[in-house]
Amino acid sequence: QVQLVESGGGLVQTGGSLRLSCRAWIDIFSMEEMAWYRRAPGKEREVIATINRAGTRQYYKDPVKGRFTIERDNFKRFVYLQMNGLKPEDTAAYFCNKKDGILWPWGQGTQVTVSS
Repeated sequence: QVQLVESGGGLVQTGGSLRLSCRAWIDIFSMEEMAWYRRAPGKEREVIATINRAGTRQYYKDPVKGRFTIERDNFKRFVYLQMNGLKPEDTAAYFCNKKDGILWPWGQGTQVTVSS
């Protein structure tokens, strides 16, 4: 059974930073392209950043480009999201999962709240 465990969220002021972590309890983690998603209040979950298997190529949605950085550690089976310059519109529950294909069961996510 695949398990994804996100952590690192919290309450920060505008302009602050957080580093999210996601531990993937699955042996084939290094074989999958990974992504961070977020679900803002009243909105659908959306992908905001992706990373290839080797961790050498990243993609970011425009709203987070230049502020967020996705990284991965295949040995430890972690994917990270460094978030700088946080804005109130970044307030959401954040999740990690595969980039595409049949997704793994969702973890509980980690809540990020940015106060103005």
